[in-house]
Amino acid sequence: MEYKDYYKTLGVDRKSSQEDIKKAFRKLALKYHPDRNPDNKQAEEKFKEVNEANQVLSDPENRRRYDQLGSSYERYQQHGGAPGGFNWEEWFTQGAPSGGNVRVEVGDLGDIFGGGFSDFFTSIFGGMPNMGTPSTMRGSSRGRVARPSYQYKTEISLHEAYHGTTRRIDVDGRRLDVKIPPGARSGTKVRISGALSAGSGGQEGDLYLVIQVTKDSRFKRKGNDLYADAGIDLYTAVLGGEIPVETLSGNVVLKVPKGTQPGQTFRLKGRGMPHLKNPKKYGDLNVRADVKIPRSLTSEQQDLFQRLANIN
Repeated sequence: MEYKDYYKTLGVDRKSSQEDIKKAFRKLALKYHPDRNPDNKQAEEKFKEVNEANQVLSDPENRRRYDQLGSSYERYQQHGGAPGGFNWEEWFTQGAPSGGNVRVEVGDLGDIFGGGFSDFFTSIFGGMPNMGTPSTMRGSSRGRVARPSYQYKTEISLHEAYHGTTRRIDVDGRRLDVKIPPGARSGTKVRISGALSAGSGGQEGDLYLVIQVTKDSRFKRKGNDLYADAGIDLYTAVLGGEIPVETLSGNVVLKVPKGTQPGQTFRLKGRGMPHLKNPKKYGDLNVRADVKIPRSLTSEQQDLFQRLANIN
């Protein structure tokens, strides 16, 4: 497994302050943000790398563990060891199902592009910030053992992601009802703290419910915004009028202006998805006009269209 130099990724020194790291991250995130680099795969990958580095270095506990790993890795190389021969196992997160007190927390991976963090990050930190840090570790005959963790994937519909939902799971003979909050997206992780143990060590661990939002035939989702088509008959498109538009919170009336063109988009503010960390705030619903051209006309209609053509 390849060691990742997060300090190099952010362009900061290992002795940099948290404020310096924050400034470096903001600068690079702005530079490589997808909104500024549409359809740019290279910028997309850089944005992922910058985000991953920030997840580690911006958190004091994660940074401390990362620095400990870096020191061990550097000493190994200084003694002539090949990168592929480094013993990663003592740094990996471990897990096995068991019992314990349960506390649920929610985090979002910021899984903007459909992919998660690197194998390096997932192996060392368990796929989420604040996992496997020194504060959650105990000594053992092999040194320090990371807090155990286990991931359980579950699918929810877009409707459930909008309103929030519950999933019932079985953990070590216990049945738990886990609440999934409004605004969840693919990559969101619901943390059930203390649901697992490390077996013989007896250390409590965490269960992560990994959310996958299934595709919806009516809406496409981009972040917290939704996109949909609305069928509009030719006469309403030409003369103007009102049509019902479906949203995840019920139908609304869209006022269609005169001369609406095929493909024209109307923005319905606040009719998109709720924000995960602020469910009172919503994205927008963007409705594209799908103007329906009549396939067959009566003789009277044909005559009227012909008269219009002659006038023009």
